[in-house]
Amino acid sequence: MNLCMDPRCGLGYQSASQIARRVTETWVEANLFCAACESSFLVSEKNNTEAVDFKCKACNASYQLKAMKSWNEHRIPDAGYDAMMRALFSDSIPNLLVMQYSSEWVVNNLILIPSFFFSPAAIQKRKPLSPNARRAGWVGCNILLSEIAADGKIRLVTQGCALPEKVAREQYERLRPLSNVSVLSRGWTLDVLRIIRDINQDHFCLADVYAFKDALAKIYPRNRNILPKIRQQLQVLRDLNYIRFEGRGRYNIIDASR
Repeated sequence: MNLCMDPRCGLGYQSASQIARRVTETWVEANLFCAACESSFLVSEKNNTEAVDFKCKACNASYQLKAMKSWNEHRIPDAGYDAMMRALFSDSIPNLLVMQYSSEWVVNNLILIPSFFFSPAAIQKRKPLSPNARRAGWVGCNILLSEIAADGKIRLVTQGCALPEKVAREQYERLRPLSNVSVLSRGWTLDVLRIIRDINQDHFCLADVYAFKDALAKIYPRNRNILPKIRQQLQVLRDLNYIRFEGRGRYNIIDASR
């Protein structure tokens, strides 16, 4: 993988954002592979294709690119809130590529978040645009990367060091069973997984997870059975081979590579 981009790809474009979009998208098409299958390349979609920048012609996986010079691992701006939530609950969000590049057009960091790794907690509603704005009243959203468990952030490039294709695909494949969880309950599964990672222990007990019940109640205000729901999701994560039940309310992390 060549981490150097070619700024000449932006010739003929006027604005800085147009130049950056053209240069970064050209780099992706020339260098990136599909993590969901064995295909070694991605193909650009037509301009103005909603939320999708690239497709894998082999498996039809879709990808969206968010590229920026500034590196913010807490949150990144996205499109309309309502559209994003519709995509989430219809299971049509593309895989997300979050790129940070230098002023010399070198890829410093690149994170891949699989399409099935988004939960409502990771989508932050922004304030409506002011009445004087061109799109007055429009409501956008932020993607909160901090609300996504480390498992779901596959680091294709870290500080200028690229992850081998084979390893990236192995990590993606490790996560793929989550795509089989119902989209209506997957958010719960992902949020409980994130909590387990935040506990940051190879062994934990049910009480450790219960300590986050108020935070989960804020995310799911209509649910009046938070504790039973937590126990249910621990069973789901056990069945997905993320944790092992040791008895008497104690659990063990099977994959502790957080």
